[in-house]
Amino acid sequence: MSKGIAFIRKNIVMVIAFVAALITSIIIPPDGKYAGYFDVKTLTCLFCVLAVVCALKNINFFYILAKKIVQKFKNARKCILALVYITFIGSMLIANDMALLTFLPLGYLVLATTDMEKYMAFTFIMQNIAANLGGMLTPFGNPQNLYLYSKFEIDTIEFMEIMAPPFLLSVVLITLCCLVFVKPESLKIDDEKVCLNPKRTTAYLLLFSLAILIVFRSIPYWIGLIIIPSALLIMDRKALKMVDYPLLLTFVFFFIFSGNMARIDAVRQFFGMLLEKSTLIFSILSCQFISNVPSAILLSQFTENYKDLLLGVNIGGAGTLIASLASLITFREYIKHNPGETLKYIGMFALYNFAFVIILTLFMLIIK
Repeated sequence: MSKGIAFIRKNIVMVIAFVAALITSIIIPPDGKYAGYFDVKTLTCLFCVLAVVCALKNINFFYILAKKIVQKFKNARKCILALVYITFIGSMLIANDMALLTFLPLGYLVLATTDMEKYMAFTFIMQNIAANLGGMLTPFGNPQNLYLYSKFEIDTIEFMEIMAPPFLLSVVLITLCCLVFVKPESLKIDDEKVCLNPKRTTAYLLLFSLAILIVFRSIPYWIGLIIIPSALLIMDRKALKMVDYPLLLTFVFFFIFSGNMARIDAVRQFFGMLLEKSTLIFSILSCQFISNVPSAILLSQFTENYKDLLLGVNIGGAGTLIASLASLITFREYIKHNPGETLKYIGMFALYNFAFVIILTLFMLIIK
């Protein structure tokens, strides 16, 4: 019983998605049209990227890469900036949730071993914002990007041009926050010896390159679905077990939910009306209540304005704790280390996140 409750708490968004799919399946009973709900290519790309990232994580690739960068800096301000930038860059390459799962433990380790715990909440929040907003620039940086990129067949250059303005402003805002709120206090980081396996590292980087080529449509997705799991079955079965399957199931359930909602006339007319007024604003608001991934899947059924929808579900990833799956990951990691600081963290989180949402939204409305 306790394990079941723990599982539900850990995967609350997936459970909500399942319930939503179940309820709408009663309204729209399963039929032949259900098969058209699922974007197999998106699910395949997401699985391939997550699987290879897990394999790289198991050989400490990201940990060593991050630690070498962090060790070059000698004070708290530069160190925290490095941690945040690493997360920012990581989210563009390995998706926001995986970047946080990889670099939040590093942030905790660095601050805990240098007696800088007072910056723990701030660092975690900045890493979270960096992961959500850094991932907006690339099609595979956030799960909702991968879905919209695939669904609307957006050109890669066009995609990056759309996301460049809020991305660049996010870089400036995050940097300013770290410069203003963190003092340049001296610190020392222990040099822990961790070695990479050259053969495995090379093999996994080749698989990662294959996964990225699939995302960019250079190689058919079914090739990756054959090669990547087969290679990992031989080299690292643990990586396949570590894949975030609840995230994949969340997509599946929301595909069912959004597909059914799109077939309800009253819902279709209502969402169509709201999105016609302002796709950007409504998609940002939607994320605050049902998260950015389900918002992207649901709202994409009612608009062809993929530009504003793409901007909205990325900017909207900041805000409430449930605006992004990545934010829930950060909250879970912070409370695990600081169980008595829940309210403090939520207050700081809301303050910084809503400030970013408001500034980015106003900026995009001004330059439109």
